[in-house]
Amino acid sequence: MHNETTFDFEANIADALEDDQLRKNLRKAMDILVDKRRAVFPDTAHLDQLRSAGNAIKRRALKQLPRLLEQLEANCTQNGIQVHWAEDTTEANNIVLEILRRHDSRDIVKGKSMVSEEMHLNHFLEENNIEAIETDLGEFIIQLNHETPSHIIVPAIHKNKDEVAAIFHEKIPDTPYTEDVEELTAIARRVLRKRFAAAKVGLSGVNFAIAETGTLLLVENEGNGRMCTTVPEVHVAVMGLEKVIEKLADVPPLLRLLTGSATGQTITTYVNMITSPRRAGEKDGPKEVHLVILDNGRSRMLADPEFRQTLLCIRCGTCLNHCPVYVRIGGHAYGHVYPGPIGKILTPQMEGLERAGVLATASSLCGACGEVCPVKIPIPDLIRRLRNESYDQDGSAVVAGGGYKKNLAETLVWKGWELVNRSPALNEMGTRVAGKIGKRLPKVGPLKKWTRVRTSPKVACTSLHQRARNEGVKDE
Repeated sequence: MHNETTFDFEANIADALEDDQLRKNLRKAMDILVDKRRAVFPDTAHLDQLRSAGNAIKRRALKQLPRLLEQLEANCTQNGIQVHWAEDTTEANNIVLEILRRHDSRDIVKGKSMVSEEMHLNHFLEENNIEAIETDLGEFIIQLNHETPSHIIVPAIHKNKDEVAAIFHEKIPDTPYTEDVEELTAIARRVLRKRFAAAKVGLSGVNFAIAETGTLLLVENEGNGRMCTTVPEVHVAVMGLEKVIEKLADVPPLLRLLTGSATGQTITTYVNMITSPRRAGEKDGPKEVHLVILDNGRSRMLADPEFRQTLLCIRCGTCLNHCPVYVRIGGHAYGHVYPGPIGKILTPQMEGLERAGVLATASSLCGACGEVCPVKIPIPDLIRRLRNESYDQDGSAVVAGGGYKKNLAETLVWKGWELVNRSPALNEMGTRVAGKIGKRLPKVGPLKKWTRVRTSPKVACTSLHQRARNEGVKDE
């Protein structure tokens, strides 16, 4: 969880770029993920059809979201799942805390959940003397090292096996140093199985919630999600309200897109479909299942025809893997829960432009994120929209903090630019002046920042119009 008073995006970027080991780790990992995705989707035409189908399914769900959420609640309740609604993260955290206290639980085992990260649930529970144990291997590693996830899908992607070996040796008592991956995995399994067996409450995220049947669907590869949702007596699932889809028939194309884009797999090792607590005669499963549905600004996004496309996201993380900015600085530099391209459009809408609008500036607008998004979110277009709203001139911005970058000096500069380009005479005069002094412009202020990492533009001594006249070509 970042500290808003100390969050300095530029400083974070500078620190990340100076970390050679981080960049090597990221480059190696990203190349593998990109290659695996390409291998699992060899037919680009078929992939485009699949992406269009995924886009249509999610758009249809968003169009009727209020009805689907009511249907989900009704069917979950009928199935025995207790549904809770949370307007913001504070309310969601208190719901989870109340469930834990009702069952006199001093700890909770957690499967991977980005919504729980959004809630800063672990920190909240720690303040209330409850221990949250991350059981996803990547999450387990970074929790031992007191870090937050660096990636939506692969939380410890910024660490290599040597660094993981050192963390295990230092943080887990009586653990010998080893760089053998199988041994490291076995060490984590040994530690976590004791926690699974002792825990009263387990927590998970939700990849898709099917309104038609009241089913919660979770995908994973390690089996820890299944342990969190079946071994403890109580299972708490947390989800953003956009995770609901209309019917069971919508699952296969979305599942294919999610697993292929996230990890380059045709399907993950485990696909868990939870429809009720343990029923009479069943030998395993929790006695209680709770579903916490979180808004936290999502309703505001839904209300805007363009920004609602942010809610199409299925949290596959492939936009991060293909982003030239993320690959160089990693997730922690962003200072917020959601890094990379999806974080640049999601976080400012959740937290406001004044707090997080700077994230939208960390983009080359190369378009790679939009090209690979499995549900065709036009991420570059939304980044541009957020940038525009940061400088909102007429009060039409819909995101909180709109116009926070607006200032008199910049307004006057652009008004001057507009005036010069509307007047041929002023334009020609300006071009002549620029040709004479362009190479001698003092590199101060914004110009200094621009040229620090870019080659200074070279202004021609003679304009095209003047050269044409010199050649005897008349202006028409």
